[in-house]
Amino acid sequence: MNEPLFFIHIAVVISFLLLALRLGKSALIAFISIGGVLANLFVTKQMEFFSLTITCSDVFMIGAILALNLTQEFYGKESAKKASVIAFGSMIFFAIMSQIHLGYMPSSHDQMHGAFSSILESTPRIVAASIFVFFIVQRIDIFLFSLLKKAFKAKYLPARLMISLVLTQFLDTILFSYLGLYGIVHSVSSIIVLSFTIKLIIIFCSAPFTLFAKRFYRESPA
Repeated sequence: MNEPLFFIHIAVVISFLLLALRLGKSALIAFISIGGVLANLFVTKQMEFFSLTITCSDVFMIGAILALNLTQEFYGKESAKKASVIAFGSMIFFAIMSQIHLGYMPSSHDQMHGAFSSILESTPRIVAASIFVFFIVQRIDIFLFSLLKKAFKAKYLPARLMISLVLTQFLDTILFSYLGLYGIVHSVSSIIVLSFTIKLIIIFCSAPFTLFAKRFYRESPA
């Protein structure tokens, strides 16, 4: 049942993204920050998808980058940069707080410490690589989306979103695979191909939703 749930997952994330767009800039920034934290929290869980083993975090990562692009589209480049910094800070805060949480000695009656340890004790290398790559890709995405906006004269929003997402997620896949997984997995090149293929599926499934982005935008001081 993973396959239908995967597509429901995409639809739910994009639906909440459009709701955030409707609520305004603050909601979009919150969405980007939460997406970054969830992507790092869920990256360690693997699932079977059409007989392939993948992680459960790619939908959140792409949703966050898409929200960043919509922030820049409707609220400007400086707002997108601010959102990127806030998201980065949120991920650093989460990483530090998770280690402090694990540092507390559980009581003799506690039954949850083992579960928290399994979830939060990711290797420092993977966590650091994920946070670093997410921030770098966000900054590159802001620059790239700005170029596309000028090149297309602020028209064809769905096409600009698609181009930006495909290019930045290709870069994201390569950087994270080498920084976080090189020397750990048997074949980094296979991981790159598989991961990027899954991201393309997510991006193309998200495309129809972006057609409605302008309908959800509402001018607001938020």
